[in-house]
Amino acid sequence: MANLYDFKQCLIKLENKGKQLFGSHFRIQPEDHPLIFKLLVWIVRDKVNAKKQGLHLHKGIMLTGPVGYGKTSFMKLTQFFLPRENRHIIKSCRDVSFEFIQDGYEVISRYSKQSFHYHRPRTYCFDDLGTENSLKYYGNDCNVMAEVLLSRYDLFITQRLITHLTTNLNSSEIEQIYGPRVRSRMREMFNLISFSNDSKDKRL
Repeated sequence: MANLYDFKQCLIKLENKGKQLFGSHFRIQPEDHPLIFKLLVWIVRDKVNAKKQGLHLHKGIMLTGPVGYGKTSFMKLTQFFLPRENRHIIKSCRDVSFEFIQDGYEVISRYSKQSFHYHRPRTYCFDDLGTENSLKYYGNDCNVMAEVLLSRYDLFITQRLITHLTTNLNSSEIEQIYGPRVRSRMREMFNLISFSNDSKDKRL
């Protein structure tokens, strides 16, 4: 699909879809065009522009930026350029942690070893990394998302399982919360895509 898309037409489609999903007020701001271009390059597997943008198509996406900049919205919108069966599943990190309270350690397997459908890898986008807490299950502390990411890393290496993330944490905060082991593996798993300093809070 590389080079077979028109970026301006993609922006129009994204904005129209955004209006359907989020309301008539939705707009794609010019300062966000470079970020959206990178997301689309990855989504359509554009090898030429991926190389120019420093993106690795075998890695997932870690989309970073302050609260309210549209991280979740853009991850929802760009997946509509994929066939339905290839779209990523967006899952709140807080919801994963709440599931852990209810179901225990099986949840870690649910989002790692069980992330296959008829042997086809299932891509998750874990939304708002850092908003969940370290939770207890029968008195045992567990950094749930750290364990999920470590488990998915093993499957990324062995079976090319792709993971996406959104977060407003910086690298030092990630290392502080999840540890240097997780941070090191995240460098291998993700393309870092960040909002421009010119971007604005979309909720104002």
